[in-house]
Amino acid sequence: MTARRAAVRMTAVATAACVVMTINGSGVTVLRSAPWPAEAPARPAASPNAATPVTAPVRPAASAGPPASAPASAPASAPASAPASAGRPGVPGLGDKYFPRAGNGGYDVGEYQVDLRYTPAEQRVTATVTITARATLDLSGFNLDFRGPEITELLVNGLPAPYERRGQELVVKPPRTLPRGGTFTTVVRYSGRPRPSRHATLGTYGWVPTKDGAVVAAEPDGAPTWLPVNDHPRDKATYIFRVTVPKHLQVLANGDPHPPVTRGATTTYVWTERDPMASYLAMIAIGRFSVRRGRVADIPVITAVDPQFASAGERLHTTTMEVLRWQIRTFGDYPFQTAGGIIDDPRLGYALETQERPVYLGFTPDERFIVHELAHQWFGNSVSLWRWQDIWLNEGFATYAEWLWSEHTGRETTAKIFERHYRQPPKSPIFNPPVGDPGVDGLFSSSIYVRGAMCLQALRAKVGDEKFFTILREWAAAHRHGTASVPEFVAFAERTSGMRLDRLFQTWLFEKGKPKR
Repeated sequence: MTARRAAVRMTAVATAACVVMTINGSGVTVLRSAPWPAEAPARPAASPNAATPVTAPVRPAASAGPPASAPASAPASAPASAPASAGRPGVPGLGDKYFPRAGNGGYDVGEYQVDLRYTPAEQRVTATVTITARATLDLSGFNLDFRGPEITELLVNGLPAPYERRGQELVVKPPRTLPRGGTFTTVVRYSGRPRPSRHATLGTYGWVPTKDGAVVAAEPDGAPTWLPVNDHPRDKATYIFRVTVPKHLQVLANGDPHPPVTRGATTTYVWTERDPMASYLAMIAIGRFSVRRGRVADIPVITAVDPQFASAGERLHTTTMEVLRWQIRTFGDYPFQTAGGIIDDPRLGYALETQERPVYLGFTPDERFIVHELAHQWFGNSVSLWRWQDIWLNEGFATYAEWLWSEHTGRETTAKIFERHYRQPPKSPIFNPPVGDPGVDGLFSSSIYVRGAMCLQALRAKVGDEKFFTILREWAAAHRHGTASVPEFVAFAERTSGMRLDRLFQTWLFEKGKPKR
């Protein structure tokens, strides 16, 4: 994501990722990943030099062809339900320090099927969302995050289920207790006008109407404006989007497209995201677009621009492919099935690294923006945050990718960029707040991007180029499609380099003011 929240378009642009770290005089306490737990407690502590790779939960694969809407009478296969008196409700929030009500406990989502019809003239959505999940405890009730329009029907395993809405929380009472380990489906039907979130610091995001349609840009907590969801990156899932619009419009989304089908006055577009995705990275763009297609090795590249930006279409497409080739050489195998980018028309003035297909909203991106958002496909999208506090793992890495691109193209070395920034006074916003715990209002502050990238340059200077680039590539590979934390990265860097690095990270991530070298 770009540094939009500061209302300034910076050289550094980016996204997010997270984790928890405890530092004392003897070093860093590492908190490890684990498969999705029943109630998502804090990660267990581990030795600073003994972190283990994240193991991503196995998700059911999305169907290869265009899916049909899941019928209400066809629940997913599940073990026989436990007695009605058994079980307990999942927690109504995962306790994230910055967004404590985001996400929910008691289940792990495998797939979302989104069947949506949009009427641009009324900005009206009629949707059926089918959620396939696995219970992680005997579940007598569970919550979803949803701030969208009026619900018209809610079913659990094909049976009507009582529910109530409490602010963001959609509280569901299944007609029978859902047994631990069993797979169940929840169908939510709704109809109305989704409205974006508006925040004094974070800006406008979520479901955003455009002149000819709509676009979704959901970071950090905008997905519930249009989607009933377990809205925390700890619970990644696959997605299938079926979107029906007037036939003069087009639809783009995450993943792989299927051939559109026109019936009468409408066309249905199907996009399948087969790789696990955090909910804030889910994207739909509805409108008129000029679409280009290409290929980098075996990766389809799909770019699209609103007619207002028609002159930028070829540059977006060719630069995206050029940058992708370089990033694969630098960061390792591309983690997803397709790539690309979209320029759409809202005058929001920021970019977001939506999975596989970043969106650039209201402006034409230069090389730095494209480098930044594509770097997030490795750092933030594939390796996702465990807690929002540790957004540095996304934004600092994506900003450093910009610096590497400058070095690669012979403009300015990363060392010179570092020195130029380091000459700034201690009270400069590029140093404050410390990036290890910036606060909600500091999630997209200048320091997350610039000081975050400076931390990586300090690491590179400490361990040397060979070990540094090995760390980047092997980190992305070891945590592919999973979640990770700052303590895990510290331990990983120490193990890979064979050096003690806790002091370096303490200085650059957590100390106030200008870090001392």
